[in-house]
Amino acid sequence: MQLTPDNTLPLDGTQGALIGRIWRPDVQGPSVVALRDGMVVDISAHYPTVRDICETPDPAVALRAAQGEAVCTLEALLANSSADPSKQDRPWLLAPCDLQAIKAAGVTFATSMLERVIEEKARGNPAAAVAIRTEIQALIGDDLSKLTPGSEQAMALKQVLIAQGAWSQYLEVGIGPDAEIFTKAPVLAAVGCGADAGLHPASHWNNPEPEVVLAINSRGQVVGATLGNDVNLRDVEGRSALLLGKAKDNNASAAIGPFIRLFDASFSIDDVRQAELSLRVEGEDGFVMDGYSSMARISRDPLALAGQLMGPHHQYPDGAMLFLGTLFAPVQDRDAPGSGFTHKLGDVVTISSPKLGTLRNRMQATDHCPPWTFGASHLMRNLAQRGLL
Repeated sequence: MQLTPDNTLPLDGTQGALIGRIWRPDVQGPSVVALRDGMVVDISAHYPTVRDICETPDPAVALRAAQGEAVCTLEALLANSSADPSKQDRPWLLAPCDLQAIKAAGVTFATSMLERVIEEKARGNPAAAVAIRTEIQALIGDDLSKLTPGSEQAMALKQVLIAQGAWSQYLEVGIGPDAEIFTKAPVLAAVGCGADAGLHPASHWNNPEPEVVLAINSRGQVVGATLGNDVNLRDVEGRSALLLGKAKDNNASAAIGPFIRLFDASFSIDDVRQAELSLRVEGEDGFVMDGYSSMARISRDPLALAGQLMGPHHQYPDGAMLFLGTLFAPVQDRDAPGSGFTHKLGDVVTISSPKLGTLRNRMQATDHCPPWTFGASHLMRNLAQRGLL
């Protein structure tokens, strides 16, 4: 799983305003970096955290104006950022966010909404999901993309489904007025491109979720975007929606990267709205699965989701990263007919989008991924020791 500039950067290379984070062994801590002329430039002297640059009036302008120290080439950084043991005396890539809360919006696409309903009714049994899927689709179809959540038409459909005994809490957040927004991972717990991503060994039915992730500052302004894998344990969540935390928040189970692309003349919220994401899962057993997610088919506008996350009733003084949900819902059998798809350890998951680049991670058991040990207190102490606070 060798990372290179050609297989990691957006199609236009470093033309956009790309901000990232790296681990610097020489200072035993993380640094905020910009990409310039093939070099990785540490701008932490001006902006000790990514949060700080997102708070500026124009983050892309601030990024381009910040001077800093050239640490290494981009090629060398990526080569040392694979899930295989890296050389600990050289820098490697981290998730491109730091103090931001890591949140996620669920059930934002009609297809994935139906899969959540199926999960609930199958109670974690993938074999039962096939029959339930057929029954649900016969009743309401599989294309609700033109249905506006919270609208009169959506509420009328709700009454029909209740009458048919088919209503679900997932349909409530899928077509109702209130979005499902939950905490995906603690601050600083996300892993970056190239790292191992975590699967809880208690799960036997799970899948990747390729998503666009918004970078939002404390004023509720969306300032950029990146890619994310909202690793999902379908059997755990299917047993009860109250197990969402166990299904979603596990060691190394939030992958974000490779870089945040800040909004400028070359990239805007409209590019997010039209983003096309491709997914590939490659197993050590030779299994290959391809999928995609199209943001054009999302049921709730990205800015509307950001508005439900943050506002007069809920503040995030360090901003937030918001996973926007996915169209992708795998039903392809991997082993026995009717068993559906589930990960196997060692799977390499590749998520790509032309203007955001490629996020690549290898799936491992959560207790075999490097433990999360560097929290907010460690970051503050490290920055203070380096004279950056």
